[in-house]
Amino acid sequence: MPSERKPMRYGHSEGHTEVCFDDTGKFIVTCGNDGDVRIWEGLDDDDPKFITVGEKAYSLALKNGKLVTASSNNTVQIHTFPDGDPDGILTRFTTNATHVTFNSLGSRVAAGSSDFMVKVVEVSDSSQQKTLRGHEAPVLSVTFDPKDDFLASASCDGSVVVWNIEEQTQVISWPLLQKTNDVSNAKSLCRLAWQPTAKFLAVPVETKVHLYERGSWGHVTTLSDDLLTQPINVVAWSPCGQFLAAGSVGGLLTVWDVNSKLCVERQKHEKGFTVCGLAWHPSGSQIAYTDTEGCLGLLDGLSTSTSSSSSKAPVKKAAKDYDDLFDDDDDRLMDEGQSDTNSPVKKAGDDEDDDDFLVPATGRVRNRGAILDDENSLDTGSLRLGQDVFGDDDDAGSAVAPPAAPPAPPRLVYEGPLPTPPQKSFQPGSTPAHLTHRFMMWNSVGIVRGYNDEQDNAIDVEFHDTAVHHAMHLTNTLGHTIADISQEAVLLACPSTDELASKLQCLHFSSWDTNKEWMVDLPKGEDVKALCLGQGWAAVATSAMMLRLFSIGGVQREVFSLPGAVVCMSAHGEQLLIVYHRATGFDGEQALGVQLLQFGRRKKQNINGEPLPLSPRSHLSWLGFTAEGTPCYVDSEGIVRMMNRSLGNTWTPVCNTRETCKSKSDHYWVVGVHENPQQLRCIPCKGSRYPPTLPRPAVAILPFKLPLCQTTTEKGLMEEQFWRLVLFHNHYSFLSSSGYEIDENGQSQSQKEQQELLMKMFALSCKLDREFRCVELAELMTQNVVTLAIRYASRSRRMALAQRLSEIALEKANQIQEEEPEQEEEEPRCSSTRRTASGYGEDTGRRYSDRHTQEEEEEECGEELGEEDDRQEMETEEAAEDRKRLNPFAKEASSPVKPSATPVGKLGRANPFKVLGAGKPSAAAGQPRATNILDNMTSSRKSAPLAGSAGKSSKTPVLKPLVPRPKTKTQSTLLQMSSTKAASKKSRENTEPPADTPVPASPAENVEEKRPKTGFQLWLEENRKSIAADCPDLQETDVIKEAMGRFRTLSAEERLV
Repeated sequence: MPSERKPMRYGHSEGHTEVCFDDTGKFIVTCGNDGDVRIWEGLDDDDPKFITVGEKAYSLALKNGKLVTASSNNTVQIHTFPDGDPDGILTRFTTNATHVTFNSLGSRVAAGSSDFMVKVVEVSDSSQQKTLRGHEAPVLSVTFDPKDDFLASASCDGSVVVWNIEEQTQVISWPLLQKTNDVSNAKSLCRLAWQPTAKFLAVPVETKVHLYERGSWGHVTTLSDDLLTQPINVVAWSPCGQFLAAGSVGGLLTVWDVNSKLCVERQKHEKGFTVCGLAWHPSGSQIAYTDTEGCLGLLDGLSTSTSSSSSKAPVKKAAKDYDDLFDDDDDRLMDEGQSDTNSPVKKAGDDEDDDDFLVPATGRVRNRGAILDDENSLDTGSLRLGQDVFGDDDDAGSAVAPPAAPPAPPRLVYEGPLPTPPQKSFQPGSTPAHLTHRFMMWNSVGIVRGYNDEQDNAIDVEFHDTAVHHAMHLTNTLGHTIADISQEAVLLACPSTDELASKLQCLHFSSWDTNKEWMVDLPKGEDVKALCLGQGWAAVATSAMMLRLFSIGGVQREVFSLPGAVVCMSAHGEQLLIVYHRATGFDGEQALGVQLLQFGRRKKQNINGEPLPLSPRSHLSWLGFTAEGTPCYVDSEGIVRMMNRSLGNTWTPVCNTRETCKSKSDHYWVVGVHENPQQLRCIPCKGSRYPPTLPRPAVAILPFKLPLCQTTTEKGLMEEQFWRLVLFHNHYSFLSSSGYEIDENGQSQSQKEQQELLMKMFALSCKLDREFRCVELAELMTQNVVTLAIRYASRSRRMALAQRLSEIALEKANQIQEEEPEQEEEEPRCSSTRRTASGYGEDTGRRYSDRHTQEEEEEECGEELGEEDDRQEMETEEAAEDRKRLNPFAKEASSPVKPSATPVGKLGRANPFKVLGAGKPSAAAGQPRATNILDNMTSSRKSAPLAGSAGKSSKTPVLKPLVPRPKTKTQSTLLQMSSTKAASKKSRENTEPPADTPVPASPAENVEEKRPKTGFQLWLEENRKSIAADCPDLQETDVIKEAMGRFRTLSAEERLV
């Protein structure tokens, strides 16, 4: 394809210039920085007609006698052609439009703008508009699908997006480009082009052109050239669709035969200026191009014949027709098997010596005929040989004389997963750094905004609670790009430059001295990539894959290496959460690892390099902690995951923000998570991933929902609510074990709701005759609720179920008794009552031989269960009220407590040297610290965790299950189960409170009502001998079961006798 490069013509003032041909090819039309549109009848036209459309003209398009231009007055105008008469305004933007284009029929115009939007407007009726929102930065270019179904656009946010025009939704998005904050700063204009046959979309990416197939949107191949060393700015297809021309920043013009993927034409701008406009003549014989200096050029004499010989035997045509391109090709023969990567390449510094044609310095041209593929132009995700990528066949090849040399053997190509570009580091709660106005941090403490425009380069710090500190305005002279904010300080960091090192600056506003600022320079070649603030410390991850710890006052602390490049970090109190690249991901997946460290008196690592689960083909978009200190994160698919401490630090999905989005282009930007109350705080972003800084965006609250099956049914709904409550209840045990105060009311309410849901599910399973499921639910209940479940099963005439539930109650009691000796080894026994590590109140004192002493022991435990008439239906609400009346601390003021179960920090780290009050029992003198904690307890009760859960810090009194008599805990549960209100009243009149009941140490604690004998107890005392006589071989447990069975058969009147 030999061509002639015509001399350049001056057309417009210096600046961006564009060019196009009219439909007939008679006129060349250009627009430029001077605001004029010039109509040339040829390159030698010395007096072209011009139309002034504004101060500046950024883009133009011509079709069917309509000339559309994007001018500096933020409008897209339309003129008649060639007369140039104004024909109205098609659409407006809030800032200037950057690119306009017609569809294949000329009925629609698409325009991209610097306000991130793309509009599609009907030419005949400009009121018919469609707006495509979703880009996060100015739009670089737009192009219509020849079939008018799709629109492709490129943006400064680094993405190339294909849109469905009618649905106004994104079909696919490719992150291919380098991010910038404005079109003027972009390395490439990335002018997209759709093949006229609607088969491929051409996307210039750096020095190559990627081809994507329409419909499947798969990456088919890559066109490249060894002499292309600078980014490609613009591409354009020939009218026949066989050839693709590209203009680069360095002024190089390249034409490829797409079928063979060979470079068939190279021309260089006569002065090496950047090519910013490119257009094919309708005949395909000429290419007009413009540069950034406002000049117009022309390549003439191009041959784009698509005869059968060219399509059927491209190898022969290449060997025949391409020889004219090169000066010294005739006297050299190519090595047929030589690949392009082995061909000598011309050095970049030799370009000035060659004005017309670029060839390798040795004079040996690239192997054009034999080798149809090179490694730069292969789609490594598909296994294809030669030109078969495009479906060409060689059926007619036998009719043509064979080439001079046999074709090279085809090369096999790797067919497997492609590596994924690693996600770049980011600061959670911030918007991209390429934006001029951005959020540098938004968290539960405040907001840090960054402004970097022509007028100002500053940072504004705003606190949600002005009592923490007043707002601050900082001059950003160092160019800080990363920030974090806490209740103590503001931490800032800037990247290094050629002259200056990367700096870390801390504004310690909570310091009590006068020096409230410190700064640290990082070692040379080490940049800050992520940072965060904890309670009294700061952490900084650097480009050297190191993590540096500092005290909040500026003292350097520990330094350690990270296993991979950091992605982001977050801190909460004494916890530090780090996410990094643990390996290379494939097929769009990110291989991230996570570390969770806890700094305190005993530093430890809770998670060590475990993989971080993400949705398929997604990346991490937010990382942080809940307000209560549980790690959580959000991926780009909108899935929120929270760490489940009770299940081996696994990650549980708790919300899908995409379910509440009205459009595919809408997103939620997370700013905070709360467990009590359950709230996901986020900012709705219409058509974008990030919110604007002004006006201040409103925060929305989304509910949590676990992805359980069939949540539309009553069973599935209750299951989802229960397990969500369990997950969000875990933070109480963590905070308690870490020495923090906890919300006793919230903990009690959470436990109450869990047990209510279990009883509701138990009742539902009973109605559905799912007794096995009832037993499974009983395994999750506390002892109190198991007792209520036994009563419910008895009234439902499900005696087999009641028997199995009694066995479960016995097992739970045995488990508690097995745990008690372990505690007794660690602590001296100071009282007849104590609290187990599992959270259940349990009597562990003396073993009494008579029932009267046993009843006194029960009274000391302060346990009480509301009793009701046997004929009355048992309700879950009544059970909750019974449990609410329980006061586990009423009789246990002198009980020692295991330090791990109730830490010293429970009351804000109480003074361990505090002298005890004179009213404390002497029995507790050996444990002054534990007694002091109990004396200062403000809550009246703690709720019990699930029997099978790993949490061990919650506590509640329990009812005694069936156990052998020598253990002295046998009768109370079963005695209370079958008691009636009438019998209770009668027994209270005849029962005297024990005289040796200890007095509570704290006057603030409640003294519970003394427990009377129940009707079953009285009946059992009278009839024990007769039962033993009837069944002499029964053990104590069997005697009680037999007695319970007989008692149930009695009528209400007989029980009162």
